[in-house]
Amino acid sequence: MIHITIDNKETTVEEGMTILEAAQRIPVIIPTLCHFEGLSEYGGCRVCMVEVEKEPRLTPACSRLAVDGMVVRTNTDRVRRARKLNLELMLANHPYDCLSCVRNQKCDLQRLAYEFGVEKVRFHGSKPDFTVDGTSPSIVRDPNLCILCGRCVRTCAEVQSIKAVDFSHRSHGSKVSTAFEEDIAKVECVNCGQCILGCPVGAIKERSSIEEVWAALNDPAKHVVVQEAPAVRVALGEEFGMEPGALVEGKMYSALRELGFDKVFDTNFTADLTIIEEGSELIERMTKGGVLPLITSCSPGWIKYAEHFYPDLLDHLSTCKSPQQMFGTLAKTYYAENAGIDPANIVSVSVMPCTAKKFECRRPEMRSSGYQDVDYVLTTRELASMIRQAGIDFAHEKDSKADSLIGTYTGAGTIFGATGGVMEAALRTAYELITKSTLPKLDFKAVRGMDGIKEATVRIGEMKVKVAVAHGLANAKKLMDKVRSKEADYHFIEIMTCPGGCVGGGGQPIGVTLQKRMARAKALYNEDKGMALRKSHENPEVIRLYKEYLGEPLGHRSHELLHTTYTSRGV
Repeated sequence: MIHITIDNKETTVEEGMTILEAAQRIPVIIPTLCHFEGLSEYGGCRVCMVEVEKEPRLTPACSRLAVDGMVVRTNTDRVRRARKLNLELMLANHPYDCLSCVRNQKCDLQRLAYEFGVEKVRFHGSKPDFTVDGTSPSIVRDPNLCILCGRCVRTCAEVQSIKAVDFSHRSHGSKVSTAFEEDIAKVECVNCGQCILGCPVGAIKERSSIEEVWAALNDPAKHVVVQEAPAVRVALGEEFGMEPGALVEGKMYSALRELGFDKVFDTNFTADLTIIEEGSELIERMTKGGVLPLITSCSPGWIKYAEHFYPDLLDHLSTCKSPQQMFGTLAKTYYAENAGIDPANIVSVSVMPCTAKKFECRRPEMRSSGYQDVDYVLTTRELASMIRQAGIDFAHEKDSKADSLIGTYTGAGTIFGATGGVMEAALRTAYELITKSTLPKLDFKAVRGMDGIKEATVRIGEMKVKVAVAHGLANAKKLMDKVRSKEADYHFIEIMTCPGGCVGGGGQPIGVTLQKRMARAKALYNEDKGMALRKSHENPEVIRLYKEYLGEPLGHRSHELLHTTYTSRGV
């Protein structure tokens, strides 16, 4: 432990901490732009400059280690002028289109310029004129807005272990780019959107589908149905000033009806359906000698990552479609038949915490209904924008329920949104399908939590089932390397692309932190705990679906509508 004084406040911190980390303990607020929770320090923006006693130069707080006896000042005239100057230099080359920028009022650069009183920029540099990359169905990159903080570069490399983008060129031509300036759609980008959450400005954003959805809602010839992922209901409230983890599914359903959707269903229904199919697939592979470990397939960013980096292991992936895509198929087949509606007139919209879902719905395999199964994907942020455009007072909305047929869900469906949730839901069902007896304890806490990799051994009847859970693709890589080298002895692996699982998805509200991800996950587990039905195979509407339409899990029609194939993409 070391002792450090910051702005006349003494504190004791662990050796190896930076000045910034020590200040956060007190707390003393030091502004930053290139610093981001969970990433290595870069020290490029120089907004966090501080004075250290007896040193002639200012030093960056984010990358300077604290030492015993250090005396630091963060609020002197010299420090304030240096920070303001650095902000002005960034703004000198930055486009002045804040009013039309997607990050207006949620931009770190804009906020700091306001806080430091930058009313006039004294310097005028050349404005960049780079090509905007809009080739991806999920994300749009605008290098003209980039401030070279490196957050996206470090996120892609350190959190996701992909390195799809990096710094290129020098001096005034410096930019963040893909290798050889390729379109983002042509490289190993998995569309996860973690770079969007990391970007402090508007240089990376999701490809919006808002106008297309408004057009569908305003078309009297179209019957527009909507589904919402479990992680949306515990994050949407943040966009309207509510606490992280506020459970707002009832308000969400009501707001969607006010927006004009003809039917408001829920992705949790097909999360339950996924568990039936995937659980049955696991049992079949374990009892009939199939390829093990079976690996979950509901996270589209993970699927594309596996197609790029582990094409030799694709036979380990479950063939089940994600809940989003199962819903899309059923909306234009099962629901269309029950409602007597021509599927050609149905527009299927999903609200997801995930930007990769925009890519997933456009995969050529996702047309089992004879049409594009899911037409448009909105992120949590996009839905919030539509609610604001419609003048809906979301915080005071009355609660309502999802529509029936493909809207009822169990607690197992709702925990899909947190890392370990798919595994836990699958184990609940697999146990009872194999043993034909009631599971004595529903909570599998060994697979919960924010540890990057979790392992457990679960006894199901006479079998010991070894499972593993990973979230964030850097952690997935560790597991997959073990599978490739034959070191892994797991039966079942859950992999989620984003840190924390879907609660930390790239389409969630800007400003994500570990604490917010934990609050959102806790809310999902609380909803599960309070539900009357907590096992997927007990969902009455899923039971009805099999009885009236699908026949049996893994049956001919189930394979036709609910299962898919993968593509070896390579690097």
